[in-house]
Amino acid sequence: MKQDKILSMLGLAQRAGKIKSGNFTVEQSVKGGKSQLVVIAGDTSEASKKNLRDMCSYYEVDCVEYSAKESLGHALGKEFRSVLSVEDAGFAKKIKTLLEGDIKGGSATDGKDQ
Repeated sequence: MKQDKILSMLGLAQRAGKIKSGNFTVEQSVKGGKSQLVVIAGDTSEASKKNLRDMCSYYEVDCVEYSAKESLGHALGKEFRSVLSVEDAGFAKKIKTLLEGDIKGGSATDGKDQ
């Protein structure tokens, strides 16, 4: 249920033009100071995950691991996506809130972040 909400939010952000996906484009987004949140697919290689996490840490961008390449790509209306960048603070905040609720295993944060 939660996963559907997060993927739906990513799809909405994509349609609003606030998502960049793919390694090179995400790197440009982070280094250019536009990225608010980086989402890495869980089935991305460990070396790629480390490089992305290190870059996000250096540029002080929040970075989370979520879902699988196929699910992330599907949410964006594309094929596989191993990494994406959310370039809107509002979408990034909502996605982080949903992720925190997902990690806690409860729904205490649903609809109460406004």
